Amino acid sequence: MTVSTLDDQLEGLETMSPAQLRAEWRRIYKVSAPVIGAELMRRAIAHGLQERVHGGLAPAVVRELDRMAKRLARDGTCGNDRTLKPGTRLVREWHGHTHHVLVLDQGFQFEDRAYRSLSQIAQAITGAKWSGPRFFGLSQLDNAEDANG
Repeated sequence: MTVSTLDDQLEGLETMSPAQLRAEWRRIYKVSAPVIGAELMRRAIAHGLQERVHGGLAPAVVRELDRMAKRLARDGTCGNDRTLKPGTRLVREWHGHTHHVLVLDQGFQFEDRAYRSLSQIAQAITGAKWSGPRFFGLSQLDNAEDANG
């Protein structure tokens, strides 16, 4: 299916009756449509069509979602761990320069130098005090200030 054909199919969803949407659901997903509203059905069918053309989620993402669903069922939480795993690379562009940070067992490495916290690295990059997790887009770590340091 080409993108123009996909665009035509997505546009055609807008004029389909509920019965036509249920038939399209069966064609896309190979199962009967659930009892949901027409608008939600249109969105889900559009997602299925786009997934066929552009590809679905990466296997690692599917595994992570499965892990989170199991954790939610087990203990009512599904958030990611609040620590960064050693070997993780953080990348941040700042004023036209790309900066790379490596997460170590204890602390971080930036420009061949060890740091105890991301906030120290953020200050080295910007010249100002920053929350390191926030600077690197890790706002879920913000309250735990630099999970490794």
